[in-house]
Amino acid sequence: MFRLAVFLKPYKKETILGPLFKLLEAILELLLPTIVALTVNHGIGNRDSSYVLKMGVLMLAMTLLGYGSSLICQYYAARASQGFGTTLRNRLFRHVSSLSFSDLERFGTPSLINRVTNDVNQLQVAVAMLIRLVIRAPFICIGAIIMAMILDLRLSLILLAATPIFGVVLYLIIAKSAPLYRLYQKKLDKLVLVLSESLGGVRVIRAFAKRREEQSRFKEAADDITVTAIRVGRISALLSPLTMLVVNAAIIAILWAGGVHINQGSLSSGEIIAFINYVTQILLALIVVSNLIIIFTKAASSAARINELLDTYPTIIDGSADVEYSTAADTKAPLIEFDHVSFGYSSTGDPALKEISFKVHRGETIGIIGGTGSGKSSLIHLIPRFYDTGQGAIYVEGTNVKDYSLEKLRSKVALVPQKAILFTGTVADNIRWSNEHAGDQEVAEAARAAQAEEFINKLPEGYQTRVARGGLNLSGGQKQRITIARALLARSEILILDDSSSALDYATEAALRRSIRQYHADTTMLLVTQRVSTVLHADRIIVLEEGRIAGIGTHEELLKHCEPYREICHSQLSEEEGVQG
Repeated sequence: MFRLAVFLKPYKKETILGPLFKLLEAILELLLPTIVALTVNHGIGNRDSSYVLKMGVLMLAMTLLGYGSSLICQYYAARASQGFGTTLRNRLFRHVSSLSFSDLERFGTPSLINRVTNDVNQLQVAVAMLIRLVIRAPFICIGAIIMAMILDLRLSLILLAATPIFGVVLYLIIAKSAPLYRLYQKKLDKLVLVLSESLGGVRVIRAFAKRREEQSRFKEAADDITVTAIRVGRISALLSPLTMLVVNAAIIAILWAGGVHINQGSLSSGEIIAFINYVTQILLALIVVSNLIIIFTKAASSAARINELLDTYPTIIDGSADVEYSTAADTKAPLIEFDHVSFGYSSTGDPALKEISFKVHRGETIGIIGGTGSGKSSLIHLIPRFYDTGQGAIYVEGTNVKDYSLEKLRSKVALVPQKAILFTGTVADNIRWSNEHAGDQEVAEAARAAQAEEFINKLPEGYQTRVARGGLNLSGGQKQRITIARALLARSEILILDDSSSALDYATEAALRRSIRQYHADTTMLLVTQRVSTVLHADRIIVLEEGRIAGIGTHEELLKHCEPYREICHSQLSEEEGVQG
């Protein structure tokens, strides 16, 4: 938890002055019982009304000063805690954005969201309490005991005897509740996962009439977290009553012993009133301490989760910026080259790609085809280094992709993924995502090349039509064409279409391929698909089967020499279409 204190560095003034003002309030609060004792003994006892009035004014002044100090402390605590939370969230978001796909998959989206939101909130509360109460509460306890010892040393021994009992209570509560708080956070991650899946897949759930099953799954996750919350709540709830039991037992003992001392004449009534006030202050401070223990136990669990995330370094590391500029100008080298590349998503599972070798030259259109699970998407994800190869090397313009900076490498590649992802905003904003400086004319040209202009113009507000979350107000084909327009606007050297025209009819798809070539004649295209019609007229076709290359060549060459390709053609095309292309 202390490792995260670095995020409080911009708020040094608040973290120092805040507790000091709270300390001033505590000092004034500790002096009040003594002033009450003096008022009772000298003012009321001697029936000196002027003395009582003077002491009353003094107590009022001290109360107002303490109130003002408390307000200032509260202001500083709010500034520091909110600023700490903002800084930490920004740092976490930047860190999460730098992680590779494999790192993100290890944590999972629900857990990452929970850490950036709920866990940071827990730490914000802890920071506010740190400034407001961490110094005040112990100071009140210790100060009240010292003031009680000054009043009567023998009676204060009762308080000292109660201290170790309270310490044992605290230790037992913390030991039992801390593991449960960590378990609670994990179960909260699971609940967020179920909720996000249910909301994200609401159309599928309703289409298959699975609403009751999803409600049951959510109820199960909610009940599971409720059981843990109740368990930890029961343990934490014991802290306040046990604290009150210990302190009230001490008060009873003090009243009994104090009565004896008053009868003996060794203790005045004002002193016993002050003594009881100090014991009450200790009781209230201990209740605050018990609540702080619960807050900081929760915060410690959240801090551990945040530190775990911050300690995860990206597995994809930027290459040398110097290397890329000195070697990337080799125009004789193939634009893309795979050299005996093997890749697996885990070190223990079967590799997704095995011994892949091929070259792609500038301006070529390469088709990549294969059955489900053959490794098509895995292959193209290695080019912009979403993942790193297990064996072998990949070269872009003669330079190993690991020697490029990620920004430079990915600026060379425009990828349209299988799932069309749109963001909230206008249609124009989504197309302009790849080039924020593009003008309206450039946006329109990219949309025209992507065969999107016709339907965009029919939208209520054309290019300024708002896109709902996830593009729910657009059809699958419309979303795909907008994402293709977004990629085209980047005007990158390499354009990768990962089965991104699957929702289009054959005529629109054919028109799309022609217009892309006209829009950017020099671009090198990689068409990943399961449709033979998509790659029929490609310069070369790479056929993948179970992670290996089964054949490379033109449509006619593969029909003659590649059995897997021939089977795909026969399953999709008539015999005449397959032979003629």
